[in-house]
Amino acid sequence: MTPNSQHTQQRISGVCPVVETPFTSEGEVDLASMERLLDHLYAVGVRQIMYPGYASEFYKLTDAERDALTQTVVQRFGSREDTVVVISVPDHATRVAVERARRAVELGADMINILPPFLHGPSAAEVQAHVRAVLTAIAPVPAIVQYAPAQTGVALAPGVIAEMAAASPNLVQVKVESAPPGQFISALSAAAPLLDSVVGHAGVQLIDARARGAVGVQPGCSFSELYLRIWSHWDAGEPERARALHARLLPFISYWMQGVELIIAAEKWISARRGIIASDHCRAPARQLDSEEIALLERFLAEFSEELSAVRS
Repeated sequence: MTPNSQHTQQRISGVCPVVETPFTSEGEVDLASMERLLDHLYAVGVRQIMYPGYASEFYKLTDAERDALTQTVVQRFGSREDTVVVISVPDHATRVAVERARRAVELGADMINILPPFLHGPSAAEVQAHVRAVLTAIAPVPAIVQYAPAQTGVALAPGVIAEMAAASPNLVQVKVESAPPGQFISALSAAAPLLDSVVGHAGVQLIDARARGAVGVQPGCSFSELYLRIWSHWDAGEPERARALHARLLPFISYWMQGVELIIAAEKWISARRGIIASDHCRAPARQLDSEEIALLERFLAEFSEELSAVRS
């Protein structure tokens, strides 16, 4: 697939889960479970996905595995006309990131998510050069820059991101994962009114972000139905119902978001328990859930048994 003008219209809007990577109990990539997961997401109403992110354990995949899984995601989910597939490029080296971004576009990615380099404390100028190189390589295909200072340790001022967008028109959105994200979303809107904000961090601050103008949320993928309900309540002019459902969800996601490996393990446990994937295996080194955390997961499924009608015991 080659870049075309249709790509410039693509943006994340609403719920865009980050797809996890299913493994067998022996730790091999489970393509059958991946296909079942992608079909499940579409069946419950998801029309936009991203892969591979932190929730996908991208840092535990070989290059060949990433390529094969990316192709599966694009072909299985993106073959439907009403879908948007965002392929993430988290590679630290600019040369590698450019090559991977071009390859993702060739495979059919609708958007590219750029995680700026963060090892060894790159300067703002180095970060800008990296992002600009990727944007130039994929133009006019639209891109979203992932701003995750808690995970990367790199802080960018809204003005810096605004400069990047001014230099590269195909930078159309920013995934904001600062803690909390609200003030940054507002500041970014003031600095670059044409840039949309998407909130991550499991949607812990979803309500505040939506009130400040965020146009989308990128949570995990094991209980997407809840995020879809929250979003639809807000869109229907029922913000109190959205807040009420989010308030029920918040104690669980707040606990799980204490660590990347913790929420990966929790979400995989949920997906496996629901029968969406075959195993909750996370590649070592991984976070092991203890009995109290398993009990919390059981309470989660009981709490949302009505909303998650496909839950299996």
